[in-house]
Order: sequence, then structure tokens, then C-alpha cells
Amino acid sequence: MAVVTMRQLLESGVHFGHQTRRWNPKMKRFIMTERNGIYIIDLQQSLAYIDRGYAFIKGAVASGGNVLFVGTKKQAQEAISEQAKRVGMPYVNQRWLGGMLTNFQTVHQRIQRLKELEEIDFEDVAGSSRTKKELLQMRRERDKLDRTLGGIRDMGRVPAAVWIVDTNKEHLAVDEARKLGIPIVAILDSNCDPDLVDYPIPGNDDAIRSVTLLTRVVADAVADGLVSRAGVKSGDEVAGEELGAEEPLAEWERELLGGQADASATSGPGGEIVSTDEAVPTAGGLPTDEIAATAGGLPTDEIVSTDEAVPMDGGISNEEAANQVVAAVAVEAEAPDGAVGAPGDPAAPILDGFDASVGESNASDGTVPDTVTSDGAASSDDASAS
Repeated sequence: MAVVTMRQLLESGVHFGHQTRRWNPKMKRFIMTERNGIYIIDLQQSLAYIDRGYAFIKGAVASGGNVLFVGTKKQAQEAISEQAKRVGMPYVNQRWLGGMLTNFQTVHQRIQRLKELEEIDFEDVAGSSRTKKELLQMRRERDKLDRTLGGIRDMGRVPAAVWIVDTNKEHLAVDEARKLGIPIVAILDSNCDPDLVDYPIPGNDDAIRSVTLLTRVVADAVADGLVSRAGVKSGDEVAGEELGAEEPLAEWERELLGGQADASATSGPGGEIVSTDEAVPTAGGLPTDEIAATAGGLPTDEIVSTDEAVPMDGGISNEEAANQVVAAVAVEAEAPDGAVGAPGDPAAPILDGFDASVGESNASDGTVPDTVTSDGAASSDDASAS
């Protein structure tokens, strides 16, 4: 999308140049024709140069620079002040003081003096240690400094670019900017020298509407640059937060932590590390002796010992009873709540046939259920033996 349209340029009178007897031959390439003794500027070229200057201003501001608006002629004073304040940029719309750029250190001292005078309450004569005459002189000094330096009070350094209206009238600003190598973006009328400007915009620098339109375009470029600058800063903050976040563990750290977890999982009752083959079988992540003691209420030493086949109540050995309890708890952990022991459930014969807390059979037929081994399979030999 174009920054400005041809219709806007025509309505603002940007195409009108000076009289044919007042021209600079170097501007011949920007002039389309002559009408009634007045040169007509080629607006097609003006559009192209406006886009070029717009892109430069936007990039300069996005990279952290400022743009100084300069226009001291009456037609440009209001537009320069209004548009510069809109985007928070320094401006000069009164007399250009020699050395504003080349002797900026001294100018900066005068700006500090202006800020000191602004802090004085000139209405409070009684509370001040100065006389009325001294206060009056200081007030006049403040007004004069504010008129000439008020627009650059917040300019802490030399600007990155300068926008100038009428390079012939602002020749001091042009000379200082060229000495310091500061890029110049300016309106070039038919009587201007294009060799002095880095980013020329052919147009009318005398009409108020023309100056206002082109100055507004430059201010819009500054606004876009400020938006881009703010986006870059926020992206840097996000990147900084990501860098400050906790970094993932290294491979050797993960292996070390994994080894410690395996060691704690295979430790015996006394805290001794046992091999994987000799580890106590688990069901649901708990050692067998803990499950048997918790679910059946039996002492651990009675069911862990598998060498002695001492019969319990009902004619079942300690090993068989422990296996039954382990299988029952394992099935109960896998089944949904309230589903264990229901008709048709695989764990129903086990839970109905043995109750470790009571020690008697709950089966309807009075028989002892089949013994379940540690892997969950029923042993028919144990059932026939019982």
C-alpha cells in the first residue's frame, strides 16, 4: 500500500514549483513541464522518493535513532511543531542557532540552564531570596531559551536524521548536518540544490497544505519505526526469559539419577542393594512382604519364609496363602472400584475362597479355592490335594 496517493499530492498542491526565472538547473530531471510561467513537478517521481525516504526514516528510528524536524518559515512552523510533538521527536521551528549540531555540547549546557529556570516559582516573590528585578530578568531568560531551545530540550544526543523544509532557508542546518555526516531528508522545490540532500522529496515547500502533508508522512514513518523498536525490545525480553529458564539435564546427569532410582528400587529390607534376579517380586509397585502384611493382616515373618511349609487353618501352607493374597491384591489393583468380587470377575473365586483376616472359607460349597501361584495361574494339583 502506498504511503500517500497521487490525489492527495494534487489536492495539496505538491506539484507546483517556483517561477521559471527562479529555478536551479539541477532540478531539471524532477520537472515535468511549465504552465503559465510556473514549473510543474513530476509527482510520479515524488511518490517514488517519498517511499524511499519513508523507508529510511522508519529504519533509522527502529534502530534507536531520533529525527530532528527543522522548519523555521511561517508556513512550516505549526506543522513542524504539531507533528514532532505527536511522535515525541525534537524540532526547531524558530531561529536556528549556529552550532546546534556541531557545538551540541554547549547547546546542551544551555538546555540544562533552561530546565533550572523552569523549576523556579516566579510568582512566589516573598519566599524567594531574589528581588523582583532578578526574578523578572530570569523569567525573560527562561522565555527566550524556551522559544529557541524548547523543541530540543529532550534531545540528549545528535539525531540520526534531519527532516528539513526549504533547504535554501535552512542552509545553516544543512551545512552542520553535512559536516557531521547526518542524513538529510528534505523537500526540494524547483529552486533547491538536490546535491545537498541525501533523501530528496521533490515538491512544493511554500504551500502550507503541501508542507503539512509531507511532514505528516515523515511523522508517520517515525511512528512506524517506534512501533518496530518496541517490538524488538519485547522480543529481546522474551528471549532473555527463555535463556534464564532452567536448562535440561545433561545425559550423564540423567544416567546418574536413573542409576540412583534403580538402586533405591532394588534395595532390600535392610537397605542393602540386591541384584535384579534376587529382588523380591512386586505387585502394584510394592514388595510382596508389604502387600501380604497390609492386605491380609499377617505378620511378615510368617509369609516371607517359603522354606517351611507349615499348614494354616484350612490345610493351606504359608506359601500358598501368601500367593493367594498377592494375586488377589494384584487383581484388585487392576480392576475398577467395586468390580472385584462381583459375579463373573476372575478374582471372585480367590476373594470368596479366602479371607486372610478371618482365616475361614466363604465359598458357598465349603471347598477351598485353587491355589494361585505368583504369576497368577491356578494350580490344579494344590486344589486336588486340599
